[in-house]
Amino acid sequence: MPRDKERPGYVLSVAALVCVVCALLVSSAVVLLRPVQDRNALLARQRNILEVAGIYQAGQPVDAQFARIEAHLVDLATGDYVEGGDAVRFDIARTARDPKASDAVAADVDVARIHRRPRQMPVFLLRGDAGIETVILPIHGYGLWSTMYAYVALDGRGERVKGITFYSHAETPGLGAEIENTRWRESWVGKRLTGDDGTVRFDIAKGQPAPDAADFHVDAISGATLTSNGVENMVRYWLGEQGFGPFLARLRDGDA
Repeated sequence: MPRDKERPGYVLSVAALVCVVCALLVSSAVVLLRPVQDRNALLARQRNILEVAGIYQAGQPVDAQFARIEAHLVDLATGDYVEGGDAVRFDIARTARDPKASDAVAADVDVARIHRRPRQMPVFLLRGDAGIETVILPIHGYGLWSTMYAYVALDGRGERVKGITFYSHAETPGLGAEIENTRWRESWVGKRLTGDDGTVRFDIAKGQPAPDAADFHVDAISGATLTSNGVENMVRYWLGEQGFGPFLARLRDGDA
């Protein structure tokens, strides 16, 4: 009997059986845990939106707090709201890969290096007694090593920054990853991204800006020039005519 166990056929059979059992266990775990993973991903997304809007309360149920947020899908070409669809669960990366739901971005305008852009994008609104108080926009673009995904919160007219948070990236720890630094993100608050005519004037650079540009300027991250450039470019793209520009124009006109 011991000799039989040393035969190649027996060893291969046992190894195959172990592989099959392990594969079944892993597959079962994936299937059984998928609802939990999806739920956690949704809560994380809702929390990011609440935090950038400045209304997140630790210790309180996230989904209950998120009831204050109004979610819409927007047609980027027109700036109009789109009926149907789930703006909260909208998968930007997956939609961008779908040729039926996205368009290729021409190289001469693709400053954010995203290559493809969904035709529709989610927007999130926080309303108060006087109307829209905060607009939260999802934006993304390529940095040094990775595509950076963020939410930027603007005032009710879409003119000044109220907050920004980066929720996914793979930039260099200690350098480009400083886009997550609270102090740097707070330096955005109160800044303008566009001029009165809707033209994007925002810039990220080292040194003192010209007096007439200070309102649109954020200091670059030391040692992370390419990441800083990537962040500037993603803002310029998504706040411009190729991105949320038409929607923001409607917002300023009071049509949103």
